[in-house]
Amino acid sequence: MGARPLTAMNIVCFPTETMDISVLQAVLQGGASKIVEAKVVLIGGHSVDDTELKYGLSVTGTVHPKKLLTNSGAKAGDKIILTKALGTGIVSTALKQGLADSKAVAEITKSMLTLNDKAAGLMQEVGVHACTDITGFGLIGHIAPVAQNSGVGIIMIQLPCPFFPKRKNSPGKASVQADYKRNRNFYSKSTAGISNIPKYMQDILFDPQTSGGLLISVAPGKAERLLKMMQAAGISNAAIIGEVVKEPTGIITIT
Repeated sequence: MGARPLTAMNIVCFPTETMDISVLQAVLQGGASKIVEAKVVLIGGHSVDDTELKYGLSVTGTVHPKKLLTNSGAKAGDKIILTKALGTGIVSTALKQGLADSKAVAEITKSMLTLNDKAAGLMQEVGVHACTDITGFGLIGHIAPVAQNSGVGIIMIQLPCPFFPKRKNSPGKASVQADYKRNRNFYSKSTAGISNIPKYMQDILFDPQTSGGLLISVAPGKAERLLKMMQAAGISNAAIIGEVVKEPTGIITIT
């Protein structure tokens, strides 16, 4: 949303009876490394004995009210930029089932370890109309509210989007998450033309993402400039994937 993070607190649920404390140590070390990279101060945390390992951060930051970015400011004519490739859910689920190859795993790991701070800073420098991040609801599940909340029309996706793995097939039906099915069931009504694209790309568009990229709506005169700035900054998968149009309102037309 354009904010600058300042402080963070660890939030941990850990199964002390069934998991070695070294696992928790490794998780906290990983979190600490990203906190340092983001130039944020860790001020403590909360921990709970639970049956399942969970970890996250409660972050506080600041943003000027006039620079606050939401998912409701897209304007007709805007270009849509996606800053990270899709498909982390497909590959990570395949990994759990022994179906993913090492190259694909390495690609999604690098992506998930990459902060969105550079992209966020550059979009503020250029000036954009709207922004959201792509996480558990997948690309369609996060882009649909941008169209609906902006009230200016539909967002058209121009395929192919950047995605993992770099091949035109999913790892198999066994690797599709339950969250994917829920995403598709709920958000399909907000799409048009999705049945005309290959099944592997349909899977990618609804795939739940972990540490996904930013979805940015920016004036057409600024889009290419912002994209070049991102690519020069090492955000290599950033791409223009669509545009905002006036109608049909709230519908994602897949072309």
